[in-house]
Amino acid sequence: MTAAFVAAGLGIIPGTAQAADPVPVAAGVAEAFAEASTSEGFHSPADRTIRTTLPAAADGKAAAGAKTAAPQTAPASAPAPQTAQAATAEQTALDASANPALAVDVSGTSYTAHGIQLTALITSADFALEVVIDWGDGKTDTLTAQGNAEVHHSHTYDKSGEYQVQVTVKDTANAVQATNGGAFLTPGADFTPHTPTRLLDTRDGTGGTAGKVPGQGSVRVKVAGNASVPAGVTAVVLNVTVTETVDSGHITAWPGAGYDRPDTSNLNYTAGRSVPNLVIVPVGEDGHVELFNGGWSSVDLLADVTGYFTRASGSGYTSMTPARFVDTREGTGTAKGVLASRSAFTTRIGGLQGVPENITAVALNVTVTEPQGPGHLTAFSGSGPVPTASNLNFVPGQTVANAVIVPVAPDGTIKVFNGAWWPTHVVVDVVGYYSKESKAAFLPFTPFRTLDTRQEAYGWTGGRFRAREYITQGFTPETETPAGVEAYVLNATVTETGGTGFLSVAPSPSALPAPGEPAAPAATRPGSSTLNWTAGTTVPNLVQASDGDHGVINFWNQGHDDADLVLDVFGVYQTK
Repeated sequence: MTAAFVAAGLGIIPGTAQAADPVPVAAGVAEAFAEASTSEGFHSPADRTIRTTLPAAADGKAAAGAKTAAPQTAPASAPAPQTAQAATAEQTALDASANPALAVDVSGTSYTAHGIQLTALITSADFALEVVIDWGDGKTDTLTAQGNAEVHHSHTYDKSGEYQVQVTVKDTANAVQATNGGAFLTPGADFTPHTPTRLLDTRDGTGGTAGKVPGQGSVRVKVAGNASVPAGVTAVVLNVTVTETVDSGHITAWPGAGYDRPDTSNLNYTAGRSVPNLVIVPVGEDGHVELFNGGWSSVDLLADVTGYFTRASGSGYTSMTPARFVDTREGTGTAKGVLASRSAFTTRIGGLQGVPENITAVALNVTVTEPQGPGHLTAFSGSGPVPTASNLNFVPGQTVANAVIVPVAPDGTIKVFNGAWWPTHVVVDVVGYYSKESKAAFLPFTPFRTLDTRQEAYGWTGGRFRAREYITQGFTPETETPAGVEAYVLNATVTETGGTGFLSVAPSPSALPAPGEPAAPAATRPGSSTLNWTAGTTVPNLVQASDGDHGVINFWNQGHDDADLVLDVFGVYQTK
């Protein structure tokens, strides 16, 4: 089997694909959603309530229908009025009211990218009340209550951002109202593409001090306020490359200070190889992320920013079933034949194969195959110069893939540059795109491992990742389905490989069968590739995978030898 055939899924002997035992991972996903936004809510206690008289009582006359209720004590810490004259007028009105203790405690939280769950605790005498919730986006809801009450209501914002939420409780019978609220930050954030720019290179001191990262050591990368990345950035897209390796190991990216380092990995390396991988990682409160060298020997690390997430107006994400846009071996998307050394091709993405024209960035899987010498590949906007950053590195004869998120020019094009002094073939698969019209925002999770075929600790009892078969993973909790999931952000790692092969990832056309039901029909074998491997290698790649209509993703071993598969979950794109 040649590397060229493996990269594209061509020339493999047809066979009947069989799904390995399906594994629902509902518990891990449900727990991740529950923990995803613990710091994003607000709480404004009752003593911050602003009480005012309604217009009907502004002239000192009691409102029609007013009645007497037992007096209640007003909160001792009610905020002071703005002026002495206003204080006197307001206090006179409240004293004359039959409901002087009217107040509201307001809190908001969320476990989805764009949603808010609001709780209003109302203190009131036993009168009919009107509750008006202003969500801060031009939309309001009106509810009713009676006396002391606890009101729960939810809302979904169209876009990520900060919204001023206000709850007003009106007692029209006594012509008095109480108002309270706070600022709500959506947990989800939108994407802004960034020209690929190097933030870290330990070989020459870019981003810090020159010198290798020691084994079991780490290096901090400044993100916020660096290379035009704004303050307030919530997560960043980095292409991380490990090089000058003398042993095996792995790299883990996480927010750094104030956060525990997760047990998951972002990329794996072996001696003498330069290995890149795309990373989407939350940014710490100090504006940094940290890269940990999990090996026992020193390595050099590079980090190139290609985009970032903020709650400012940006682009949402839309996933796709992976589609092939470029294959230089077939002449798909560009001229047929190898991409010459130190040269680039331009290919159009916007407006083709279901991708709209007005996209801002595109999520790709780029594969190099049959390279005639060592080098690197860089993908960039079709209207810009060649960046100094790289997306993937290769050696002669190697087939290697890497996830790429790249800005798209106004005419819908991107460019791919071969930085080697030797020609190579290039394959490009599109897995999704970013646009102003797309609604899905990124909601990061505390990273967790959901599958490791080497261990039964993750509920897996199916043995190794069998050749020519696929593993079905269910991402929909049985008790509560996450609303509006567009795609999951995963890191897929194939290890203990017995031969040459490649991984394909695609949404399942069928739901997971219930216990006792017959197995789902065999899925159609995909033609795209996510990562490629040879015998005895460990290969990672970032995957932005749609779970389709059934909350299920299929992971295909397209090789002819067994391997092992490890899946780590880092977040989700969500419209709700």
